[in-house]
Amino acid sequence: MVSFRPHVIFSAAITLDGKLATRTGDSKLSSKADKIRVHKLRSKVDAILIGKNTAKIDDPLLSVRNIKKTNPARIILDSKATIRTSSRILKTCSKIPTIIAVSKSAQKKNLQRLAKFPVQVIVCGKYTVNVKKLLGTLKKKGIKNILVEGGGTTNWAFVKENLVDEAIITITPYLVGGMTATTLVDGDGFSTIAKSKRLKLKNVTKIKNEVILHYEN
Repeated sequence: MVSFRPHVIFSAAITLDGKLATRTGDSKLSSKADKIRVHKLRSKVDAILIGKNTAKIDDPLLSVRNIKKTNPARIILDSKATIRTSSRILKTCSKIPTIIAVSKSAQKKNLQRLAKFPVQVIVCGKYTVNVKKLLGTLKKKGIKNILVEGGGTTNWAFVKENLVDEAIITITPYLVGGMTATTLVDGDGFSTIAKSKRLKLKNVTKIKNEVILHYEN
């Protein structure tokens, strides 16, 4: 089906109680076997997308490791353009294509700071990044599929606009609790089950002490 936007795949590892990380931001949940699976998945997409909080807390590279494959582009949702110049993403942007999506509310000094790096800045949205509009722009740039590895806030931005085509979620054997711990999807949430997003289970894979659930739209 021809669409105005790229195919969107959610990818995450969560605890048994639905957390992406502990209340202090510790997100080291996946086993070595699951990390290998994730890198294979990354190698099959055109881009990986995260939000500014994930970029700040985890400081990820978002690269493909142990597989001879070109790295997908990296997309950061950063409304105010506040990504740190010391981040590994900016330090490696000359080697891996990097897009920073900002809003019109981003300060000029922040944009000037970004201009010193070989990144592509896309202005999209008034106060926050308009995800739906951004996806349309990315499709025009030839990006056909995106792996969303965001935190609860970024994930909600996609869920509330009905922009999720697949979800590949690893259930890890931990119970961490915490009212302030990030869950798979945060934000305001839907008021009723009837209004919420419903996906269809495609398959279930067991890897030792973990279970990978693959859902489709």
